[in-house]
Amino acid sequence: MFFFNPHFYYVSFALQALCVIHCLRKGTQTNWIWLIVFLPVIGCVAYIFTEIIRDGDIRQVRSGIGSLLNPSGRISKLEENLRFADSFGNRVALADAYLASGRTEDAIELYESSLTGAFEENEHVQACLMIAYFKLHRYQDVLPLGKKVVRLPQFNRTHIHIIYAMALDQTGHPAEAEKEFSAMKGRYAHFEARYQYGMFLIRRNRPEEGFRLFREILDEAGHLSARERRTNRLWLNKVREELKRAESKPA
Repeated sequence: MFFFNPHFYYVSFALQALCVIHCLRKGTQTNWIWLIVFLPVIGCVAYIFTEIIRDGDIRQVRSGIGSLLNPSGRISKLEENLRFADSFGNRVALADAYLASGRTEDAIELYESSLTGAFEENEHVQACLMIAYFKLHRYQDVLPLGKKVVRLPQFNRTHIHIIYAMALDQTGHPAEAEKEFSAMKGRYAHFEARYQYGMFLIRRNRPEEGFRLFREILDEAGHLSARERRTNRLWLNKVREELKRAESKPA
């Protein structure tokens, strides 16, 4: 069977990389990233047919499929491109591939070296650097980028904004973190941000507020469309788990 083929892991991983990079570049709903990561095959197929093919990006799908059976081959090709022409585009394309494949330190090196001259304030690179820094627990490095990036319309109330709020919390700025979390609240939307806000409240010894937020989320879940429930399944399940854990604790 295909799922037991030894190459399946690499196919799945490359497909994830393709979808995550597309998601970051297009600014699509960032909850997709978590669906892609935690449900690789189902999440990627749903993303391709919902966001890529629907948007008419057939050419991008076609070019990415060629590298699915050999993800390291795509990176080698991008490295070759950079050696041939050390351009901003080639640097960022390789950095994106490194980030998606887990080579976070290599990605950071390229992203940082790309922020020069006319590209010093490039929003895509800054946002990807925030993700890379956060993955390596370099929360202090997230903050200066976050102050600039999250005010841009394409990053407001996105996963990038959430990373900024969480980095503020991790670096001892709970009041500022809560301000950012509060700015991302909204009924029937922003479930990742609201889940993280609830967890923030629980960590800050305000469990009643956190669990109240979780109950509000579950109340809204029954009114979501089937597609919205699928898209936000990860966060709805996490909310249920936290409430169940709280209920199971002895009084």
